[in-house]
Amino acid sequence: MPRLYFVAVDVGTGSVRAGLVTSDGRVLKQMVKEIQTWNPLPDHYEQSTDNIWEAVCYCVKNVVKGTLFDEIAAISFDATCSLVVLGEDGKPLSVSTTQNPEQNVMLWMDHRAQKEAESINETNHRMLNFTGGKVSVEMEMPKLLWLKKNAYLSTWTKIWRVFDLADYLTWRCTGCESRSLCSVTCKWNYDAMNMRWSEDFLDSIGLNDLTANLDILGTDILLPGQALSNGVKSETAPELGVKIGTVVATPLIDAHAGALGLFGCHPELNDCSPQMRDIEYKLAIICGTSTCHMSLTAMPCVARGIWGPYKNVIIPGYFLTEAGQSATGMLLDYIIKSHPQYEIINGKLNENENIYTYLNNVLDKAAFNRGMDDPCYLTKDVHVWPDFRGNRSPIADPNLKGMISGADINGDEESLAILYLAFVQSLAYGTRAIIEHMEIHGRHEFSSMIFCGGVAKNLVYLQSHADICKLPIVIPYEQEMVLVGTAILGACAAKVFNNLEEASKFMGGSGQVTDSNSLTYEYHDRKYAVFKEMVKDQRKYESLMMG
Repeated sequence: MPRLYFVAVDVGTGSVRAGLVTSDGRVLKQMVKEIQTWNPLPDHYEQSTDNIWEAVCYCVKNVVKGTLFDEIAAISFDATCSLVVLGEDGKPLSVSTTQNPEQNVMLWMDHRAQKEAESINETNHRMLNFTGGKVSVEMEMPKLLWLKKNAYLSTWTKIWRVFDLADYLTWRCTGCESRSLCSVTCKWNYDAMNMRWSEDFLDSIGLNDLTANLDILGTDILLPGQALSNGVKSETAPELGVKIGTVVATPLIDAHAGALGLFGCHPELNDCSPQMRDIEYKLAIICGTSTCHMSLTAMPCVARGIWGPYKNVIIPGYFLTEAGQSATGMLLDYIIKSHPQYEIINGKLNENENIYTYLNNVLDKAAFNRGMDDPCYLTKDVHVWPDFRGNRSPIADPNLKGMISGADINGDEESLAILYLAFVQSLAYGTRAIIEHMEIHGRHEFSSMIFCGGVAKNLVYLQSHADICKLPIVIPYEQEMVLVGTAILGACAAKVFNNLEEASKFMGGSGQVTDSNSLTYEYHDRKYAVFKEMVKDQRKYESLMMG
């Protein structure tokens, strides 16, 4: 019997990764290639489908090298929720003020369409109930409206198709124009309850020209993990290094792929509560450049400022609620790299050491020298509101700004470490605010948080979340859970498993449990009270300056 592998392709903000994944969820092999991002104006972030596809082919060819064609059961994709625009014959069509056709992807973090998002939200259309009462500037409808208003002749009137990036990749691979229910529901305001585009919504927000040609948006909407048409097409197979007809799965957004893997991961504890194994009691946190907080429920949970409930978008039979933070890894990088100690510390690091590990050690030493039981107490006088790129959840205000209280002119490495810790804690306070907001709106309590992503490799970040949210955390032994989640799609499409939930439980593996430190609860409660006051203060300052 031949070995069975799945190729998982993950297109993130700055790079493409491909992984060779086994049927029990182990990532055997990886390849990474960076992709280009243009930033021609503030808040404008653009990429190229040709550049991305070139990186996809490079990575896939490398990970399948040495395996037989028949050993590759399926290939599947995830990607950032970025907008792809194509013109006649599927050629790239510019989204840029430069009018360079190569720049035909509006990256998820592109915030140019704030006015358009506001105008959509002013309609108070019923479809906004599924996005917490507001669309985010990071979603696709504001971006499309921006193109119509600002690039009408150069781009808008020439559009043949628009895709979410993951759907573009499956189209490029198979020629199939279907869309994933995940992408169109979560980022395009598709009506998943009735499985149709709301023409009334499109008309009300000023995109009535799309109602006359819904093929531009896509009318063949499939569940994640469904097999696409005839698989990899003949023109594409040599580019990828796989055989013609290899099964291709309907994709997921990148964070949602991570969540699919995480929901199946179980704690490696024989005596853990049944709730810790129950999919409905897990909060999946996918943390990289930004962070997504995802949970599934059998019954819909509606909370203003929280996206969803989205029906069937990850695992059929469940509703997804999705919250998030627009800047996480990006924010920590910014704070560290802007400090005068950054270059000095960077010069000291060993080849296999990163600056976060170094700063975590500085914190341990500083706490020991002060006779503190835990480094968390070092931030007693330093408080942070972390929305340096607006608030995604639960306030849903892209115009909120970051705040620091307790800054001084010390420029040593200990001052950097304490500032960094204050920012890490602020992100965890933000997660606590999201959890409380969902529970206030009727969601039952969570039993655990389960993490993946680059920032989840930081032990201080993880322990801060456990202590501040007062929940145990689960860390999968397989670190590349986004690749695992994407591979699960392929396993389902190839009919190795009967459904996504079964595949997720089998391939999700197990994880180590870390408990919260109850001795820090009272301290964090006080810090959290300051955290909540800071946003009130910001509103007060805005009011004072308005006169």
